[in-house]
Amino acid sequence: MTSVLIADDEPQARAVLREMLTAEPDVQIVAECATGLEAVKSATEFRPQVAFLDIDMPKLDGFEVMELLDPAIAVVFVTAYDSYALRAFEVHAVDYVLKPFRAERLHEAFEHARARSLSRVEPALVAQAARPPGEHARRIVVKDGSKLQLIPVEKLDYAQAQDDYVALRSEGREYLKTQTLASLEASLDPEHFVRIHRSYLVRLECIRAIEPYAKNSHEARLQDGTRLPVSREGHARLRQLLDART
Repeated sequence: MTSVLIADDEPQARAVLREMLTAEPDVQIVAECATGLEAVKSATEFRPQVAFLDIDMPKLDGFEVMELLDPAIAVVFVTAYDSYALRAFEVHAVDYVLKPFRAERLHEAFEHARARSLSRVEPALVAQAARPPGEHARRIVVKDGSKLQLIPVEKLDYAQAQDDYVALRSEGREYLKTQTLASLEASLDPEHFVRIHRSYLVRLECIRAIEPYAKNSHEARLQDGTRLPVSREGHARLRQLLDART
């Protein structure tokens, strides 16, 4: 049996998907979800092999859901809009089906998903594709155990590189996310976030002062009293940004 998850905020669309997919041999619908949050939680609980995801959903959109799914899950996007197609294939979705659904087209997409060879999808790539060109991230989605955290970028104080993770500091709490600091930096508005050190990225508004630390080195003192190292290159970037604001 091939286990399938369906996520679409339109009840009629879910019903059509259910009817067409259950006509396929050896299919088991393990979950039907109306929001992106429900889809992530159900995928964690039921571990489907294939997920049919609408893109325009409440709470989390289809790209944000895919970013948080086990990369072994084959994703087919189902949507009324063809404008997302290029971005969908950039993140290695196995197929992209437009509404209204045709049985033959859905069958073809399901066969693609069933035959898909497992390959790890880089979450940062999915996050990048979720945004239109030139648009910066407005929130960061983090899977915190069984919970999902949505961190608005204006609530992110700083991020620290930790091997294959970044530690995100927000409102006195720390969250770990599988992502590189470089890819996080690329997603954020450079007018508000600055790489002060190879291991630290800081929101400019959180910096209270830049103070000398040792010979030819500095540290940043944040609004909450946290002190972070500032490299020579980071100090130059900081001065440039601060000078541009004055």
